[in-house]
Amino acid sequence: MKNRMLAGPLVAALCTLAGCGGGGSSSGGGVFTPPPVVINNVQPVVVNAGPSNQEADVLYTSVTICVPGTSTCQTIPNIQVDTGSSGLRLLNSQVTLVLPNSTDISGNVIGNCVQFLDTSYIWGPVALADVKFADEVASSLPVQLGAQWGRPTSFPAAPTVCSSGGTAVTTPSTLGANGILGVGNFIQDCGQGCASTSSKYYYSCTTTACTQAAVPVAKQLTNPVAKFPQDNNGLLITLPALPDAGQVSASGSMIFGIGTQTNNALGAARVQTISSSTGTFSTTFSGKTYPGSFIDSGSNGYFFLDAATTGLPICSNAAPFYCPTTQKSFTAITTGINSVANTVAFNIANLNSLPAANSAFNNIGGSQPNFFDWGLPFFFGKSVFVALELSSTPGGSGPYWAY
Repeated sequence: MKNRMLAGPLVAALCTLAGCGGGGSSSGGGVFTPPPVVINNVQPVVVNAGPSNQEADVLYTSVTICVPGTSTCQTIPNIQVDTGSSGLRLLNSQVTLVLPNSTDISGNVIGNCVQFLDTSYIWGPVALADVKFADEVASSLPVQLGAQWGRPTSFPAAPTVCSSGGTAVTTPSTLGANGILGVGNFIQDCGQGCASTSSKYYYSCTTTACTQAAVPVAKQLTNPVAKFPQDNNGLLITLPALPDAGQVSASGSMIFGIGTQTNNALGAARVQTISSSTGTFSTTFSGKTYPGSFIDSGSNGYFFLDAATTGLPICSNAAPFYCPTTQKSFTAITTGINSVANTVAFNIANLNSLPAANSAFNNIGGSQPNFFDWGLPFFFGKSVFVALELSSTPGGSGPYWAY
């Protein structure tokens, strides 16, 4: 079983460059006024075994991309839904369209590198596409085409600062998906930090070489929700509750907007604001508080602390996952920057005792010292709202989580 998480989450890692605190356009603050247009804002999502037929706790959807301003389109399935990052990344092998390059002020193609905690990475150019979900459209969205060579006539290999010590993710089987849809709390994948100084994430590329470069926020990978004409202040993900043994698959919905239509009202969900620079909040477990916690549908388990702290043994054949002899029950308290707290009950089962035929579980987890990564199991049986930074909602301005 893979355990691949974006380094940080991604926005937390990138914003340390210059204390980003967000960047670029947004739906704005102030008094919340729902848009007058009512459209289909529901995108189906599913947890299943994925393109490799061996994934567990990976949330997928399909995405339709089009050459900007045209009806020349393609729908790509098995795109991982990731609330721990921002922006759309597609494996080039799955893209049949010829999309226009995104270029910098010198006319050079913009390159992008994303690195994961397991040291693997995705490298490739940034292109422009109209991106569609249900009736929602993000026009001329910057997207990464990962593992892309031969574009325009050749695209340089990953610079050493991107590739050093890591392994390139180039296929659906190594990624566990055909791409990653980042729909987290932030608008860009990096923000002002990468706009004001060069970084290891963005590059200016000729046909022979790429050099680190500052890239304006408008040209960075962008959360597509922020570019919708409506329903653009966030989203919610709904997934069913699961039995302890899990299920072969689980179907749910990704509903765009918060309080913009009748199907995305906050209701009784409690709003917990997060740090505008790191995207994190605090978790209290066994009387000790751990800052730097986050919610991430792109993580395939609850990743928290270590075996010495939790009392849970690590699986001998599947580190860093936990393998207790019997299922263990825990509670923790999550607390937002606004001091609003929620008590979360969760279970950790022995990974090796769960049915191999199932792909959706609410009780797998592993070690991640010093903080809590509330991964996909957290989402089952809940409606989880993700509010975008700077956006106006009935629950106040983002960024926040609510559930």
